[in-house]
Amino acid sequence: MKFIETPLAGALLVSPEPLADERGFFARTFCAREFASLGLADAFVQCSISHNTRLGTLRGMHFQRRPRAEAKLVRCTQGAIFDAIVDLREDSPFCLKWFGIELSAENGLALYIPKGFSHGFQTLTDNAQVFYQISEFFAPGHGSGHRYDDPAVGIAWPLPVSVISDKDLALPLTTDLGPEDLP
Repeated sequence: MKFIETPLAGALLVSPEPLADERGFFARTFCAREFASLGLADAFVQCSISHNTRLGTLRGMHFQRRPRAEAKLVRCTQGAIFDAIVDLREDSPFCLKWFGIELSAENGLALYIPKGFSHGFQTLTDNAQVFYQISEFFAPGHGSGHRYDDPAVGIAWPLPVSVISDKDLALPLTTDLGPEDLP
């Protein structure tokens, strides 16, 4: 695996290094020793799949509040998505800065999202499927987020939004989040 820095400190792209032969290829997508050596979450206690039927579907921007903040390793296993993260760490020089990248079944990239970030994505194809590895168990009552179109953040989503949940539309702006509301 190759770890590639993003413009936001602590968030990394993880690129598999395929070993190919006439059968196809084999590649590692996670190694606890390698993740730990970089100071990253090296144990994921929960895995989830999100299947999204329509192009332009938007999910986000989500996180779990402290003390249940979570790191995530996200990859697209079918189709393609535009994956976006926002640094919400109050002491970070990158606070309220965002980063986005295309993750696809074809490019095989994963995005490592440290604690303290919100996360969301928009589908770039019909029938896009996303696989999450998550460092904390789901904690009812700790889930939160902020608006995908928050002007204080300004994420440049690549497509018009075709589908979004009422719950995501009702999320607050980052300016309405207090310290107790953050990951």
